[in-house]
Amino acid sequence: MALNDQYEFPQHLESTVKQSQKIISCHFAFGLVLSLLSSATFSQTAPNYPDKPIKVIIPFPPGGTLDKVGRMLALKVGEQFGQNLVVENRPGGNGVIGADVVAKSNADGYTLLFNASTFVTAPMTMKSVPYKVQSDFTPIGFVASAPMSIAISNKLGVSDVKGLLTALKANPGKFNFAVGSIGSAGHLCTVKLEQAAGSQIAIVPYKGTGPAMTDLVGGQIEGFIDPLLGSVQFHRNGQLKVVGVTSAKRVPNLPDVATVSETVPDFQCASWYGLWGPAKLPNEIVQKLNAAMNKALAGEMRERLIADGIVPGGGSPAEFAKFQADDIATSGKIIADKKITLE
Repeated sequence: MALNDQYEFPQHLESTVKQSQKIISCHFAFGLVLSLLSSATFSQTAPNYPDKPIKVIIPFPPGGTLDKVGRMLALKVGEQFGQNLVVENRPGGNGVIGADVVAKSNADGYTLLFNASTFVTAPMTMKSVPYKVQSDFTPIGFVASAPMSIAISNKLGVSDVKGLLTALKANPGKFNFAVGSIGSAGHLCTVKLEQAAGSQIAIVPYKGTGPAMTDLVGGQIEGFIDPLLGSVQFHRNGQLKVVGVTSAKRVPNLPDVATVSETVPDFQCASWYGLWGPAKLPNEIVQKLNAAMNKALAGEMRERLIADGIVPGGGSPAEFAKFQADDIATSGKIIADKKITLE
């Protein structure tokens, strides 16, 4: 039996009900039109993305490994898109200033962040940061990882890891080691070296790896643990000494340099690099950027990275998001245990 057969609306309410039905129908139709217009607008723009240059923010000074890898990726992705990916260095605030620019940008794919593992670890060392790494950014892809080099000043007269550990133990707190940023992979690796030596190392924060390497070559500091690419040429030119690499095996571009684990078992650490957009970046754009990144990492860029002692990455945005979350958990424990803070 139909509803109207069971119950008849009172006459004084019938016109009100009909009027309400008309209003609801109008609202539904209006909402449907808006939805269709929105979908149509995006479907028209997404296939054409990008139709103008893309800004890539690197939140540290030029000259370091982060900058070199970021510019390499920007060039190769730009070639695929037929648009320039314009790198803009925005240093300051332990990487926070540049990252915040991306967090506050429009989620249209025209402002991206290229950063190192410092991006996820540094905020744990700071009292306040104007964004949340896991909610204010969209992971796009894992670009590469880089074993670290333990580079020391020639003035120390040390030639290997064993000699460095002996010198550190004999001079607690007297050797100044640079860190490109507090909480970075290089910083956490320096803490591991300190533990291996059973002695204290004086940490000297820098606003990026380029200035730190300059001071190391000049003899203003005694040591610097940073991705291998930054120190290789200085080592070959005799301007500093790389006493060890933090990879599991010796690297092809410095086969004469021993791994730290040959002296200190299981001693390994690495920096890593990734690409992010602001929160709520449309999935179509994320996938397009990720595909271009993977294609770049499978071509000429791959060989160049390997030649520089860097391990090419790749994979999906979801895999990168999981990797990021795992690193936050692992590094967060080290930072908490050692009470590493940016004072």
